[in-house]
Amino acid sequence: MALKSTIFKADLQIADMDRQYYDGHMLTIARHPSETDERMMVRILAFILHANQALAFGKGLSADDEPDLWQKDLTGAIDLWIEVGQPDEKRLLKACGRSARVIVYSYSSTSSIWWGQIASKVARAKNLAVFNLPAATSQSLAALAKRSMQLQCTIQDGQLWINSDEGSSVQIDLTALKTADEAIR
Repeated sequence: MALKSTIFKADLQIADMDRQYYDGHMLTIARHPSETDERMMVRILAFILHANQALAFGKGLSADDEPDLWQKDLTGAIDLWIEVGQPDEKRLLKACGRSARVIVYSYSSTSSIWWGQIASKVARAKNLAVFNLPAATSQSLAALAKRSMQLQCTIQDGQLWINSDEGSSVQIDLTALKTADEAIR
């Protein structure tokens, strides 16, 4: 018998002063049986960083042809494709061909090894941006994971703070491994 996904609920209050975006989001997240709390929380982090009403979770681990998160325009064209973890270069190049922008959020202690292996292979992808989240930070995020979460998120000057209703707080500083060309954005 196949294991079922675990359902998590997240009430996000986002104050993104860099983008002038202030809104609340009630998310229902299905965590795949093979997904860790750490990976799920990095998916939520990606949502926070790009939050808007059109951003949606994809099937992620359950489908090879969908990202972890994506945003489509009114015609169905993919504006933004977000991957979490360490996808292979073929998947990234395919995503770059299908979407206007592709962003990867890597988060493990082996990210530098992964990036060293694929950096030259994806260098030509002008619409690809790759960011690394330090392992200690992603583990601190995982500690915030609860079946029902209330998170206050503040973004200012490129820094992000996430506070839980239980009083825990995580400061997040991402490192850019690759940035997309400005003309693409």
